[in-house]
Amino acid sequence: MKKVAVLVSFFLLPFISAGASDLKPYEIPRSQVVPIKDTATDRQYELYVRLPDDYAKNTGTRHPVVYATDGAWHMEMLSGAAEYVLPNAIVVVISWQKGSKDDFDGDERPHRSRNRDYTFIPAPTPELQAKYKDGEARNHLTFIRNDVIKYVEANYQTDPAERIYFGFSLGGLFGSYILFEEPDTFKHYVLGSPAFGARSLKSLQDLAAKREADGTPLNANVYVSVGEKETDAIPLIQTFMSTLQRHKGAGLNPKELEVVKMSGHSEAFPATAVRSFKWLSDLMAENKSEE
Repeated sequence: MKKVAVLVSFFLLPFISAGASDLKPYEIPRSQVVPIKDTATDRQYELYVRLPDDYAKNTGTRHPVVYATDGAWHMEMLSGAAEYVLPNAIVVVISWQKGSKDDFDGDERPHRSRNRDYTFIPAPTPELQAKYKDGEARNHLTFIRNDVIKYVEANYQTDPAERIYFGFSLGGLFGSYILFEEPDTFKHYVLGSPAFGARSLKSLQDLAAKREADGTPLNANVYVSVGEKETDAIPLIQTFMSTLQRHKGAGLNPKELEVVKMSGHSEAFPATAVRSFKWLSDLMAENKSEE
């Protein structure tokens, strides 16, 4: 009997293998991949776009848009969170630079460009600067304003008055820079566990002081989170929260710092996505009821 079972399994093996080879990767429903070029630098990126469930049915509806960094890491989580908590939103997640190895001495790691694109001061030593090429956030912000947002608003049913930024870790640092460099880029900012260092925080404080001196309006709602176990990061983030509070007179509306219980840096990400989307949903519903 055992011999018969083995023989049957042997003959079925090619069919089982053939079936496995035909399996397709799972795709997020209503999602698209859009190639896009940074017209100022000729660098290539992709936009991962997720559309709301009723998008095709209601052509007259204008949707808020969540713009996020770190495409390959964040697309699935943000799409899922939006599906349940912010279902009316379009999610646009920006990839890292495609084919960037020539810009980084042959380094083929796909996330290699994030240190360059999301930071706004050079690395502390010439050796680190040569390796990471830190400090080109201004260029990346120009790409987002001139290429990404213009493309999305020209090709999708968006509400330009409800642009949302979502960034975590270095993406949170980048969002903090956008908030004070070009505050009108977004109306709502979600800054998850922003990766501040003493130097970058001081640079942000100087930029905030500059905006105060020139009277630039900072009309934005800001959500900041940190994991309870991020003990080294918490004091820096609390200092940043104090900076936000000092600029409320210029139009900033910071929510109280969200401390994610029992979480380190990585574990804080899922809670940040869900809780910040709930905050956004409530905020937009409140604003709509006041109109």
